[in-house]
Amino acid sequence: MCSAFQATVERDPGAVAVRTAGDTRTLTFAEWARQARELAAGFAALGVGRGSKVALMLANRPEFYPVDTAVVHLGAAPFSMYNTSSPEQIKHLLSDSGAEVVVCETQFLAAVEKGRKGTGVKHVVCIDGSGDGTLSPAEVIAAADPEFDFESSWRAVRPDDVLTLIYTSGTTGSPKGVQLTHANMLAMVRATIRLANGTRDERVLSFLPSAHVADRWSALYLCMVLGNRITTVADRAGFTAGLADCRPTLLGAVPQVWQKLRGGIEEKLAESTGAKAKLATWAVRVGRRYSDTRLDGGRVSAGLRAQYALADRLVLAKVRAALGLDSINIAISGAAPVSPELLRYFNGLGIEVSDAWGMSELSGMASICPPGQVRLGTVGKPVDGLEIRIADDGEVLVRGPLVMKGYLNKPEQTAEVIDSDGWLHTGDIGDLDGDGYLRIVDRKKELIINAGGKNMSPSNIENWVKAFEPLIGQAIAIGDNRKYNVALIVLDQDAATVFAEKLGVAADPAILASHPDVDRLVAAAVELANAKLSRVEHIRKFRIVGDFWQPGSELLTPTMKPRRKPINERYAAAIEELYR
Repeated sequence: MCSAFQATVERDPGAVAVRTAGDTRTLTFAEWARQARELAAGFAALGVGRGSKVALMLANRPEFYPVDTAVVHLGAAPFSMYNTSSPEQIKHLLSDSGAEVVVCETQFLAAVEKGRKGTGVKHVVCIDGSGDGTLSPAEVIAAADPEFDFESSWRAVRPDDVLTLIYTSGTTGSPKGVQLTHANMLAMVRATIRLANGTRDERVLSFLPSAHVADRWSALYLCMVLGNRITTVADRAGFTAGLADCRPTLLGAVPQVWQKLRGGIEEKLAESTGAKAKLATWAVRVGRRYSDTRLDGGRVSAGLRAQYALADRLVLAKVRAALGLDSINIAISGAAPVSPELLRYFNGLGIEVSDAWGMSELSGMASICPPGQVRLGTVGKPVDGLEIRIADDGEVLVRGPLVMKGYLNKPEQTAEVIDSDGWLHTGDIGDLDGDGYLRIVDRKKELIINAGGKNMSPSNIENWVKAFEPLIGQAIAIGDNRKYNVALIVLDQDAATVFAEKLGVAADPAILASHPDVDRLVAAAVELANAKLSRVEHIRKFRIVGDFWQPGSELLTPTMKPRRKPINERYAAAIEELYR
Protein backbone atom coordinates (compact mmCIF):
# COMPACT_ATOMS: atom_id res chain seq x y z
CA MET A 1 0.00 0.00 0.00
CA CYS A 2 2.95 2.35 0.67
CA SER A 3 4.38 1.71 -2.82
CA ALA A 4 0.96 2.21 -4.39
CA PHE A 5 0.44 5.50 -2.56
CA GLN A 6 3.86 6.86 -3.50
CA ALA A 7 3.20 5.98 -7.16
CA THR A 8 -0.18 7.74 -7.00
CA VAL A 9 1.39 10.91 -5.57
CA GLU A 10 4.06 10.91 -8.27
CA ARG A 11 1.42 10.60 -11.04
CA ASP A 12 -0.53 13.74 -10.15
CA PRO A 13 0.78 15.52 -7.04
CA GLY A 14 -1.32 18.66 -7.51
CA ALA A 15 -4.68 16.89 -7.78
CA VAL A 16 -7.11 17.35 -4.88
CA ALA A 17 -7.34 14.08 -2.99
CA VAL A 18 -9.52 14.98 -0.01
CA ARG A 19 -11.96 17.84 0.45
CA THR A 20 -14.88 18.97 2.55
CA ALA A 21 -18.20 20.09 1.08
CA GLY A 22 -17.92 23.39 -0.75
CA ASP A 23 -14.12 23.01 -0.87
CA THR A 24 -13.85 24.80 2.47
CA ARG A 25 -10.79 22.62 3.05
CA THR A 26 -8.79 20.67 0.52
CA LEU A 27 -5.78 18.37 0.60
CA THR A 28 -3.77 17.61 -2.53
CA PHE A 29 -1.85 14.38 -2.94
CA ALA A 30 1.41 16.30 -2.56
CA GLU A 31 0.23 17.89 0.70
CA TRP A 32 -1.02 14.54 1.96
CA ALA A 33 2.35 12.91 1.20
CA ARG A 34 4.38 15.75 2.74
CA GLN A 35 2.34 15.78 5.97
CA ALA A 36 2.52 11.98 6.20
CA ARG A 37 6.32 12.11 5.81
CA GLU A 38 6.65 14.74 8.57
CA LEU A 39 4.30 12.93 10.94
CA ALA A 40 5.99 9.58 10.31
CA ALA A 41 9.31 10.99 11.50
CA GLY A 42 7.61 12.39 14.60
CA PHE A 43 5.73 9.18 15.38
CA ALA A 44 9.00 7.24 14.99
CA ALA A 45 10.52 9.46 17.67
CA LEU A 46 7.57 8.53 19.95
CA GLY A 47 8.47 4.85 19.55
CA VAL A 48 6.10 3.87 16.74
CA GLY A 49 7.75 1.29 14.51
CA ARG A 50 7.28 -1.93 12.63
CA GLY A 51 4.49 -3.96 14.25
CA SER A 52 3.28 -1.12 16.51
CA LYS A 53 -0.41 -0.31 16.85
CA VAL A 54 -1.73 3.27 16.91
CA ALA A 55 -5.31 4.06 17.91
CA LEU A 56 -7.29 6.81 16.16
CA MET A 57 -10.49 8.45 17.37
CA LEU A 58 -11.35 11.01 14.71
CA ALA A 59 -14.40 12.18 12.81
CA ASN A 60 -14.40 12.00 9.00
CA ARG A 61 -12.05 14.89 8.26
CA PRO A 62 -9.00 15.58 6.05
CA GLU A 63 -6.54 15.39 8.98
CA PHE A 64 -7.24 11.67 9.29
CA TYR A 65 -5.50 10.87 6.02
CA PRO A 66 -1.91 12.02 6.71
CA VAL A 67 -2.04 10.59 10.25
CA ASP A 68 -3.17 7.13 9.14
CA THR A 69 -0.79 7.05 6.18
CA ALA A 70 2.18 8.16 8.31
CA VAL A 71 1.68 5.24 10.67
CA VAL A 72 1.33 2.78 7.76
CA HIS A 73 4.62 4.00 6.25
CA LEU A 74 6.38 3.02 9.48
CA GLY A 75 5.25 -0.59 9.10
CA ALA A 76 2.80 -0.05 11.98
CA ALA A 77 -0.96 -0.61 12.01
CA PRO A 78 -3.36 2.27 12.72
CA PHE A 79 -6.88 1.39 13.76
CA SER A 80 -9.95 3.52 14.43
CA MET A 81 -12.26 3.47 17.42
CA TYR A 82 -15.93 4.30 16.99
CA ASN A 83 -16.64 7.85 18.13
CA THR A 84 -19.54 6.56 20.23
CA SER A 85 -17.25 4.24 22.24
CA SER A 86 -17.50 4.41 26.02
CA PRO A 87 -14.37 4.65 28.18
CA GLU A 88 -14.79 0.95 29.02
CA GLN A 89 -14.90 0.01 25.33
CA ILE A 90 -11.89 2.24 24.61
CA LYS A 91 -9.98 0.57 27.43
CA HIS A 92 -10.64 -2.88 25.94
CA LEU A 93 -9.40 -1.82 22.48
CA LEU A 94 -6.29 -0.10 23.81
CA SER A 95 -5.43 -3.04 26.06
CA ASP A 96 -6.07 -5.67 23.41
CA SER A 97 -4.10 -3.85 20.71
CA GLY A 98 -1.21 -2.83 22.95
CA ALA A 99 -1.32 0.67 21.47
CA GLU A 100 1.14 3.13 22.97
CA VAL A 101 -0.07 6.16 20.99
CA VAL A 102 -3.62 7.51 20.54
CA VAL A 103 -4.55 10.27 18.09
CA CYS A 104 -7.86 11.99 18.78
CA GLU A 105 -9.84 15.22 18.69
CA THR A 106 -10.64 17.50 21.62
CA GLN A 107 -14.28 16.38 21.57
CA PHE A 108 -13.24 12.77 22.32
CA LEU A 109 -10.36 13.55 24.68
CA ALA A 110 -12.26 13.05 27.95
CA ALA A 111 -13.39 9.54 26.93
CA VAL A 112 -9.87 8.67 25.71
CA GLU A 113 -8.26 9.88 28.94
CA LYS A 114 -10.64 7.76 31.03
CA GLY A 115 -10.21 4.75 28.76
CA ARG A 116 -6.40 4.85 28.66
CA LYS A 117 -6.03 4.41 32.42
CA GLY A 118 -4.39 1.10 33.19
CA THR A 119 -3.35 0.54 29.57
CA GLY A 120 0.06 0.88 27.91
CA VAL A 121 -0.71 4.20 26.22
CA LYS A 122 2.22 6.60 26.62
CA HIS A 123 1.23 9.47 24.32
CA VAL A 124 -2.02 11.14 23.31
CA VAL A 125 -1.91 13.39 20.25
CA CYS A 126 -4.77 15.88 19.91
CA ILE A 127 -5.04 17.11 16.32
CA ASP A 128 -7.03 20.26 17.13
CA GLY A 129 -5.18 21.47 20.21
CA SER A 130 -2.76 20.43 22.92
CA GLY A 131 -2.21 20.80 26.61
CA ASP A 132 -3.33 18.75 29.59
CA GLY A 133 -0.56 16.26 28.87
CA THR A 134 -1.35 15.83 25.16
CA LEU A 135 0.78 16.61 22.10
CA SER A 136 -0.20 18.65 19.06
CA PRO A 137 0.74 17.49 15.54
CA ALA A 138 3.29 20.34 15.41
CA GLU A 139 4.91 19.05 18.60
CA VAL A 140 5.01 15.53 17.20
CA ILE A 141 6.74 16.78 14.05
CA ALA A 142 9.17 18.90 16.08
CA ALA A 143 10.23 15.81 18.07
CA ALA A 144 11.46 14.05 14.90
CA ASP A 145 15.05 12.90 14.47
CA PRO A 146 16.54 14.86 11.52
CA GLU A 147 18.34 11.67 10.48
CA PHE A 148 15.13 9.62 10.20
CA ASP A 149 15.14 7.69 6.90
CA PHE A 150 11.53 7.80 5.66
CA GLU A 151 12.36 6.16 2.34
CA SER A 152 13.94 3.10 3.94
CA SER A 153 11.08 2.87 6.42
CA TRP A 154 8.29 2.51 3.89
CA ARG A 155 10.30 0.39 1.49
CA ALA A 156 10.78 -2.16 4.30
CA VAL A 157 7.00 -2.72 4.60
CA ARG A 158 5.99 -6.17 3.28
CA PRO A 159 2.70 -7.35 1.71
CA ASP A 160 1.91 -9.66 4.65
CA ASP A 161 2.45 -6.91 7.25
CA VAL A 162 -0.72 -5.84 9.10
CA LEU A 163 -2.14 -2.70 7.47
CA THR A 164 -4.94 -2.07 9.96
CA LEU A 165 -7.09 -3.63 12.66
CA ILE A 166 -10.86 -3.66 12.28
CA TYR A 167 -12.54 -4.46 15.57
CA THR A 168 -15.69 -6.53 15.21
CA SER A 169 -18.95 -5.07 16.45
CA GLY A 170 -19.14 -7.46 19.38
CA THR A 171 -22.57 -9.01 18.76
CA THR A 172 -21.22 -12.40 19.92
CA GLY A 173 -18.83 -11.32 22.69
CA SER A 174 -15.99 -8.84 23.16
CA PRO A 175 -14.80 -7.14 19.97
CA LYS A 176 -11.99 -9.01 18.20
CA GLY A 177 -9.21 -7.29 16.28
CA VAL A 178 -9.35 -8.43 12.64
CA GLN A 179 -5.84 -8.19 11.19
CA LEU A 180 -5.95 -7.09 7.56
CA THR A 181 -2.68 -7.06 5.63
CA HIS A 182 -1.45 -4.85 2.81
CA ALA A 183 -1.98 -7.82 0.46
CA ASN A 184 -5.56 -8.30 1.70
CA MET A 185 -6.54 -4.72 1.01
CA LEU A 186 -4.70 -4.43 -2.30
CA ALA A 187 -6.70 -7.47 -3.48
CA MET A 188 -9.91 -5.75 -2.29
CA VAL A 189 -9.00 -2.53 -4.10
CA ARG A 190 -8.07 -4.35 -7.32
CA ALA A 191 -11.40 -6.22 -7.26
CA THR A 192 -13.25 -2.91 -6.78
CA ILE A 193 -11.43 -1.22 -9.66
CA ARG A 194 -12.20 -4.14 -11.98
CA LEU A 195 -15.85 -4.21 -10.94
CA ALA A 196 -16.40 -0.48 -11.41
CA ASN A 197 -13.93 0.02 -14.26
CA GLY A 198 -12.58 2.55 -11.79
CA THR A 199 -10.65 5.63 -12.87
CA ARG A 200 -9.11 8.65 -11.16
CA ASP A 201 -12.41 10.47 -11.82
CA GLU A 202 -14.28 8.42 -9.20
CA ARG A 203 -15.85 10.45 -6.38
CA VAL A 204 -16.51 8.92 -2.98
CA LEU A 205 -18.30 10.35 0.07
CA SER A 206 -16.64 9.46 3.37
CA PHE A 207 -19.38 9.48 6.00
CA LEU A 208 -19.27 5.99 7.51
CA PRO A 209 -17.03 5.66 10.60
CA SER A 210 -13.40 4.90 9.74
CA ALA A 211 -13.61 2.14 12.34
CA HIS A 212 -15.80 0.32 9.81
CA VAL A 213 -13.97 -1.59 7.09
CA ALA A 214 -16.25 -0.12 4.39
CA ASP A 215 -15.03 3.44 4.92
CA ARG A 216 -11.35 2.47 5.08
CA TRP A 217 -11.61 0.36 1.94
CA SER A 218 -13.72 2.76 -0.16
CA ALA A 219 -12.66 6.15 1.19
CA LEU A 220 -8.97 5.62 2.03
CA TYR A 221 -7.26 2.63 0.44
CA LEU A 222 -9.04 2.92 -2.92
CA CYS A 223 -7.93 6.55 -3.12
CA MET A 224 -4.32 5.67 -2.17
CA VAL A 225 -4.16 3.29 -5.13
CA LEU A 226 -6.47 4.88 -7.71
CA GLY A 227 -5.85 8.56 -7.04
CA ASN A 228 -9.51 9.57 -7.04
CA ARG A 229 -11.25 12.20 -4.90
CA ILE A 230 -12.82 11.91 -1.44
CA THR A 231 -15.33 14.30 0.18
CA THR A 232 -15.51 13.98 3.97
CA VAL A 233 -18.61 14.57 6.10
CA ALA A 234 -17.78 14.96 9.78
CA ASP A 235 -21.34 14.91 11.09
CA ARG A 236 -24.28 12.75 10.02
CA ALA A 237 -26.44 15.89 9.94
CA GLY A 238 -24.38 16.98 6.93
CA PHE A 239 -24.85 13.77 4.98
CA THR A 240 -27.62 14.96 2.64
CA ALA A 241 -25.82 18.23 1.83
CA GLY A 242 -22.54 16.33 1.40
CA LEU A 243 -24.19 13.90 -0.99
CA ALA A 244 -25.50 16.71 -3.20
CA ASP A 245 -22.11 18.45 -3.11
CA CYS A 246 -19.99 15.37 -3.78
CA ARG A 247 -22.20 13.73 -6.43
CA PRO A 248 -20.47 10.39 -5.79
CA THR A 249 -19.83 7.82 -8.48
CA LEU A 250 -19.43 5.06 -5.89
CA LEU A 251 -21.68 4.96 -2.83
CA GLY A 252 -22.11 2.36 -0.13
CA ALA A 253 -24.47 2.79 2.82
CA VAL A 254 -26.27 0.74 5.44
CA PRO A 255 -29.97 0.00 4.80
CA GLN A 256 -31.10 2.61 7.33
CA VAL A 257 -29.41 5.37 5.32
CA TRP A 258 -31.21 4.24 2.17
CA GLN A 259 -34.45 4.10 4.16
CA LYS A 260 -33.92 7.70 5.33
CA LEU A 261 -33.22 8.83 1.78
CA ARG A 262 -36.44 7.20 0.63
CA GLY A 263 -38.38 8.96 3.41
CA GLY A 264 -36.89 12.30 2.37
CA ILE A 265 -37.74 11.75 -1.29
CA GLU A 266 -41.32 10.79 -0.53
CA GLU A 267 -41.74 13.79 1.75
CA LYS A 268 -40.49 16.15 -0.98
CA LEU A 269 -42.71 14.58 -3.63
CA ALA A 270 -45.69 14.84 -1.27
CA GLU A 271 -45.20 18.62 -1.15
CA SER A 272 -46.15 18.87 -4.84
CA THR A 273 -49.70 19.92 -5.62
CA GLY A 274 -51.99 19.98 -8.62
CA ALA A 275 -50.53 19.02 -11.99
CA LYS A 276 -47.01 18.67 -10.54
CA ALA A 277 -48.21 16.12 -7.99
CA LYS A 278 -50.00 14.10 -10.66
CA LEU A 279 -46.92 14.19 -12.89
CA ALA A 280 -44.64 13.06 -10.04
CA THR A 281 -46.98 10.20 -9.10
CA TRP A 282 -47.20 9.08 -12.73
CA ALA A 283 -43.44 9.25 -13.25
CA VAL A 284 -42.61 7.25 -10.11
CA ARG A 285 -45.21 4.63 -11.05
CA VAL A 286 -43.83 4.33 -14.60
CA GLY A 287 -40.26 4.14 -13.33
CA ARG A 288 -41.22 1.35 -10.97
CA ARG A 289 -43.05 -0.62 -13.69
CA TYR A 290 -40.11 -0.25 -16.06
CA SER A 291 -37.54 -1.24 -13.44
CA ASP A 292 -39.56 -4.12 -11.97
CA THR A 293 -40.08 -5.59 -15.44
CA ARG A 294 -36.33 -5.60 -16.04
CA LEU A 295 -35.47 -6.86 -12.53
CA ASP A 296 -37.93 -9.71 -12.92
CA GLY A 297 -36.48 -10.74 -16.27
CA GLY A 298 -39.42 -9.56 -18.34
CA ARG A 299 -39.49 -7.84 -21.71
CA VAL A 300 -40.00 -4.09 -21.69
CA SER A 301 -42.53 -3.11 -24.34
CA ALA A 302 -41.85 -0.24 -26.72
CA GLY A 303 -44.71 1.72 -25.14
CA LEU A 304 -43.35 1.34 -21.61
CA ARG A 305 -39.86 2.24 -22.82
CA ALA A 306 -41.19 5.47 -24.34
CA GLN A 307 -43.15 6.32 -21.21
CA TYR A 308 -40.09 5.71 -19.07
CA ALA A 309 -37.91 7.97 -21.24
CA LEU A 310 -40.45 10.77 -20.76
CA ALA A 311 -40.87 10.12 -17.01
CA ASP A 312 -37.12 10.09 -16.58
CA ARG A 313 -36.61 13.37 -18.44
CA LEU A 314 -39.45 15.21 -16.70
CA VAL A 315 -39.13 13.92 -13.12
CA LEU A 316 -36.80 11.05 -12.25
CA ALA A 317 -33.57 12.60 -13.57
CA LYS A 318 -34.37 15.77 -11.60
CA VAL A 319 -34.89 13.73 -8.42
CA ARG A 320 -31.51 12.03 -8.90
CA ALA A 321 -29.79 15.35 -9.55
CA ALA A 322 -31.35 16.96 -6.47
CA LEU A 323 -30.06 14.10 -4.31
CA GLY A 324 -26.59 14.13 -5.86
CA LEU A 325 -27.12 10.61 -7.19
CA ASP A 326 -27.05 11.48 -10.90
CA SER A 327 -23.49 10.17 -11.47
CA ILE A 328 -23.68 6.86 -9.62
CA ASN A 329 -21.89 3.92 -11.23
CA ILE A 330 -22.14 1.55 -8.27
CA ALA A 331 -24.55 1.92 -5.34
CA ILE A 332 -24.44 -0.63 -2.55
CA SER A 333 -26.52 -1.46 0.49
CA GLY A 334 -24.45 -3.46 2.92
CA ALA A 335 -23.44 -4.26 6.52
CA ALA A 336 -26.97 -5.48 7.35
CA PRO A 337 -29.82 -7.24 5.52
CA VAL A 338 -31.97 -5.03 3.30
CA SER A 339 -35.52 -5.38 2.07
CA PRO A 340 -35.96 -6.14 -1.66
CA GLU A 341 -38.79 -3.60 -1.61
CA LEU A 342 -36.33 -0.84 -0.69
CA LEU A 343 -34.02 -1.86 -3.52
CA ARG A 344 -36.94 -1.90 -5.97
CA TYR A 345 -37.86 1.64 -4.92
CA PHE A 346 -34.45 3.10 -5.78
CA ASN A 347 -34.08 1.07 -8.96
CA GLY A 348 -37.45 2.52 -9.97
CA LEU A 349 -35.93 6.00 -9.66
CA GLY A 350 -33.08 4.98 -11.95
CA ILE A 351 -30.57 4.45 -9.12
CA GLU A 352 -29.25 0.90 -9.44
CA VAL A 353 -28.85 0.00 -5.77
CA SER A 354 -28.02 -3.63 -5.06
CA ASP A 355 -27.38 -5.66 -1.95
CA ALA A 356 -23.77 -6.59 -1.26
CA TRP A 357 -22.27 -8.89 1.34
CA GLY A 358 -19.00 -8.86 3.19
CA MET A 359 -17.30 -9.00 6.56
CA SER A 360 -14.40 -7.32 8.33
CA GLU A 361 -12.70 -10.72 8.14
CA LEU A 362 -13.00 -10.53 4.33
CA SER A 363 -11.48 -7.05 3.92
CA GLY A 364 -14.85 -5.49 3.13
CA MET A 365 -16.94 -6.73 0.21
CA ALA A 366 -17.03 -10.39 -0.79
CA SER A 367 -19.95 -10.43 -3.23
CA ILE A 368 -21.95 -7.91 -5.23
CA CYS A 369 -24.21 -7.78 -8.27
CA PRO A 370 -22.17 -6.58 -11.27
CA PRO A 371 -23.41 -3.32 -12.82
CA GLY A 372 -26.50 -3.93 -14.93
CA GLN A 373 -26.97 -7.41 -13.47
CA VAL A 374 -28.91 -6.79 -10.25
CA ARG A 375 -30.64 -9.92 -9.00
CA LEU A 376 -32.98 -9.15 -6.10
CA GLY A 377 -32.95 -11.52 -3.16
CA THR A 378 -29.24 -12.17 -3.64
CA VAL A 379 -26.04 -10.41 -2.61
CA GLY A 380 -24.50 -10.91 -6.03
CA LYS A 381 -21.51 -12.91 -7.22
CA PRO A 382 -18.11 -13.36 -5.53
CA VAL A 383 -15.63 -10.60 -6.35
CA ASP A 384 -12.52 -11.45 -8.34
CA GLY A 385 -10.23 -13.96 -6.65
CA LEU A 386 -12.72 -15.34 -4.13
CA GLU A 387 -14.10 -18.85 -3.92
CA ILE A 388 -17.43 -19.46 -2.17
CA ARG A 389 -18.97 -22.79 -1.30
CA ILE A 390 -21.85 -23.89 0.91
CA ALA A 391 -21.13 -26.36 3.73
CA ASP A 392 -23.42 -29.31 4.46
CA ASP A 393 -25.18 -27.33 7.23
CA GLY A 394 -25.75 -24.35 4.91
CA GLU A 395 -22.91 -22.18 6.23
CA VAL A 396 -21.18 -19.96 3.67
CA LEU A 397 -17.44 -20.70 3.38
CA VAL A 398 -15.02 -18.35 1.64
CA ARG A 399 -11.41 -18.73 0.51
CA GLY A 400 -9.05 -16.36 -1.26
CA PRO A 401 -6.80 -13.29 -0.93
CA LEU A 402 -9.35 -11.24 1.01
CA VAL A 403 -9.36 -13.60 4.02
CA MET A 404 -7.84 -11.91 7.07
CA LYS A 405 -4.50 -12.84 8.60
CA GLY A 406 -6.33 -13.75 11.81
CA TYR A 407 -7.66 -12.25 15.03
CA LEU A 408 -5.11 -10.33 17.08
CA ASN A 409 -3.98 -12.27 20.18
CA LYS A 410 -6.60 -14.97 19.54
CA PRO A 411 -5.04 -17.98 17.80
CA GLU A 412 -7.72 -20.39 19.05
CA GLN A 413 -10.60 -18.24 17.79
CA THR A 414 -8.74 -17.75 14.50
CA ALA A 415 -8.44 -21.52 14.12
CA GLU A 416 -12.18 -21.86 14.79
CA VAL A 417 -13.11 -19.68 11.81
CA ILE A 418 -10.28 -20.43 9.32
CA ASP A 419 -9.82 -24.15 8.73
CA SER A 420 -6.66 -25.96 7.65
CA ASP A 421 -7.62 -25.61 3.97
CA GLY A 422 -7.94 -21.83 4.24
CA TRP A 423 -11.74 -21.68 4.21
CA LEU A 424 -13.23 -18.90 6.36
CA HIS A 425 -16.38 -20.11 8.14
CA THR A 426 -18.51 -16.97 7.97
CA GLY A 427 -21.33 -17.92 10.34
CA ASP A 428 -23.87 -16.93 7.68
CA ILE A 429 -26.37 -19.38 6.22
CA GLY A 430 -26.84 -19.14 2.47
CA ASP A 431 -27.09 -20.83 -0.91
CA LEU A 432 -25.75 -20.35 -4.45
CA ASP A 433 -27.99 -20.38 -7.51
CA GLY A 434 -27.09 -21.87 -10.88
CA ASP A 435 -25.53 -18.60 -12.07
CA GLY A 436 -23.29 -18.23 -9.04
CA TYR A 437 -25.36 -15.60 -7.22
CA LEU A 438 -25.22 -15.89 -3.43
CA ARG A 439 -28.27 -15.62 -1.20
CA ILE A 440 -27.80 -15.01 2.53
CA VAL A 441 -30.57 -16.49 4.67
CA ASP A 442 -29.44 -15.41 8.13
CA ARG A 443 -26.77 -15.62 10.76
CA LYS A 444 -26.14 -19.22 11.82
CA LYS A 445 -26.78 -18.44 15.48
CA GLU A 446 -29.72 -16.07 14.97
CA LEU A 447 -32.31 -18.26 13.27
CA ILE A 448 -35.71 -18.40 14.97
CA ILE A 449 -36.83 -21.97 15.62
CA ASN A 450 -40.41 -21.86 16.82
CA ALA A 451 -42.21 -24.31 19.08
CA GLY A 452 -43.22 -26.35 16.02
CA GLY A 453 -39.60 -26.70 14.89
CA LYS A 454 -39.94 -24.25 11.97
CA ASN A 455 -36.72 -22.37 11.08
CA MET A 456 -37.17 -18.69 10.22
CA SER A 457 -34.91 -15.76 9.42
CA PRO A 458 -35.58 -12.90 11.84
CA SER A 459 -33.82 -10.41 9.56
CA ASN A 460 -36.10 -11.30 6.65
CA ILE A 461 -39.18 -10.66 8.78
CA GLU A 462 -37.71 -7.44 10.18
CA ASN A 463 -36.75 -6.10 6.76
CA TRP A 464 -40.28 -6.44 5.45
CA VAL A 465 -41.68 -4.57 8.47
CA LYS A 466 -39.15 -1.72 8.04
CA ALA A 467 -39.74 -1.55 4.29
CA PHE A 468 -43.23 -0.11 4.59
CA GLU A 469 -42.82 2.69 7.14
CA PRO A 470 -39.97 5.25 7.43
CA LEU A 471 -40.92 5.88 11.08
CA ILE A 472 -39.63 2.40 11.96
CA GLY A 473 -35.92 2.42 12.71
CA GLN A 474 -35.64 -1.11 14.08
CA ALA A 475 -37.97 -4.09 14.17
CA ILE A 476 -36.95 -7.01 16.36
CA ALA A 477 -38.70 -10.29 15.55
CA ILE A 478 -39.06 -12.71 18.47
CA GLY A 479 -40.40 -16.24 18.34
CA ASP A 480 -37.71 -18.70 19.36
CA ASN A 481 -39.38 -21.73 20.97
CA ARG A 482 -42.73 -19.88 20.87
CA LYS A 483 -46.00 -20.69 19.12
CA TYR A 484 -46.02 -17.44 17.12
CA ASN A 485 -43.90 -14.38 16.41
CA VAL A 486 -44.07 -10.96 18.02
CA ALA A 487 -42.01 -7.83 17.44
CA LEU A 488 -40.50 -4.92 19.28
CA ILE A 489 -40.69 -1.74 17.20
CA VAL A 490 -38.19 1.09 17.67
CA LEU A 491 -38.86 4.48 16.09
CA ASP A 492 -36.23 6.21 13.96
CA GLN A 493 -35.23 9.34 15.87
CA ASP A 494 -34.93 11.66 12.87
CA ALA A 495 -38.18 10.57 11.24
CA ALA A 496 -39.98 10.59 14.60
CA THR A 497 -38.84 14.15 15.32
CA VAL A 498 -40.32 15.37 12.02
CA PHE A 499 -43.53 13.40 12.61
CA ALA A 500 -43.89 14.73 16.16
CA GLU A 501 -43.74 18.28 14.83
CA LYS A 502 -46.59 17.50 12.43
CA LEU A 503 -48.60 16.01 15.29
CA GLY A 504 -47.86 18.99 17.52
CA VAL A 505 -46.41 16.86 20.31
CA ALA A 506 -42.99 16.59 21.91
CA ALA A 507 -40.46 14.37 20.12
CA ASP A 508 -40.39 12.11 23.16
CA PRO A 509 -40.22 8.40 22.26
CA ALA A 510 -42.38 7.49 25.24
CA ILE A 511 -45.13 9.87 24.09
CA LEU A 512 -44.90 8.79 20.46
CA ALA A 513 -44.92 5.09 21.37
CA SER A 514 -48.42 5.45 22.80
CA HIS A 515 -49.79 7.89 20.20
CA PRO A 516 -52.66 6.36 18.19
CA ASP A 517 -51.44 7.80 14.87
CA VAL A 518 -48.03 6.18 15.32
CA ASP A 519 -49.63 2.89 16.35
CA ARG A 520 -51.85 3.01 13.26
CA LEU A 521 -48.89 3.52 10.89
CA VAL A 522 -46.86 0.74 12.50
CA ALA A 523 -49.85 -1.62 12.44
CA ALA A 524 -50.31 -0.90 8.72
CA ALA A 525 -46.63 -1.67 8.06
CA VAL A 526 -46.88 -4.94 9.98
CA GLU A 527 -49.99 -5.91 8.02
CA LEU A 528 -48.26 -5.18 4.69
CA ALA A 529 -45.19 -7.13 5.82
CA ASN A 530 -47.30 -10.12 6.85
CA ALA A 531 -48.77 -10.17 3.35
CA LYS A 532 -45.24 -10.80 2.06
CA LEU A 533 -44.44 -13.54 4.58
CA SER A 534 -45.58 -17.12 5.07
CA ARG A 535 -48.23 -17.65 7.75
CA VAL A 536 -45.75 -19.10 10.19
CA GLU A 537 -43.55 -15.99 9.84
CA HIS A 538 -46.37 -13.52 10.55
CA ILE A 539 -46.00 -10.97 13.34
CA ARG A 540 -49.10 -11.52 15.49
CA LYS A 541 -48.48 -8.75 18.04
CA PHE A 542 -46.08 -5.86 18.43
CA ARG A 543 -44.99 -3.32 21.02
CA ILE A 544 -43.57 0.13 20.22
CA VAL A 545 -40.83 0.76 22.76
CA GLY A 546 -40.53 4.15 24.41
CA ASP A 547 -36.83 4.65 23.64
CA PHE A 548 -34.67 5.70 20.73
CA TRP A 549 -31.81 3.24 20.20
CA GLN A 550 -28.44 4.77 19.38
CA PRO A 551 -25.68 3.14 17.28
CA GLY A 552 -22.83 1.91 19.45
CA SER A 553 -25.10 1.41 22.46
CA GLU A 554 -25.80 -1.69 24.52
CA LEU A 555 -28.64 -2.56 22.12
CA LEU A 556 -27.19 -1.65 18.70
CA THR A 557 -23.72 -2.10 17.26
CA PRO A 558 -22.10 0.97 15.65
CA THR A 559 -23.31 -0.38 12.28
CA MET A 560 -26.85 -0.65 13.69
CA LYS A 561 -27.05 -4.41 13.97
CA PRO A 562 -29.25 -5.48 16.91
CA ARG A 563 -27.57 -7.03 19.94
CA ARG A 564 -30.28 -9.61 20.48
CA LYS A 565 -29.33 -10.97 23.89
CA PRO A 566 -29.25 -7.55 25.66
CA ILE A 567 -32.49 -6.60 23.86
CA ASN A 568 -34.24 -9.74 25.09
CA GLU A 569 -32.98 -9.10 28.60
CA ARG A 570 -33.97 -5.42 28.76
CA TYR A 571 -37.43 -5.97 27.30
CA ALA A 572 -38.15 -9.36 28.87
CA ALA A 573 -41.26 -8.11 30.67
CA ALA A 574 -42.68 -6.46 27.53
CA ILE A 575 -42.04 -9.62 25.51
CA GLU A 576 -43.76 -11.82 28.08
CA GLU A 577 -46.73 -9.45 28.10
CA LEU A 578 -47.07 -9.88 24.32
CA TYR A 579 -47.36 -13.64 24.84
CA ARG A 580 -49.70 -13.41 27.82
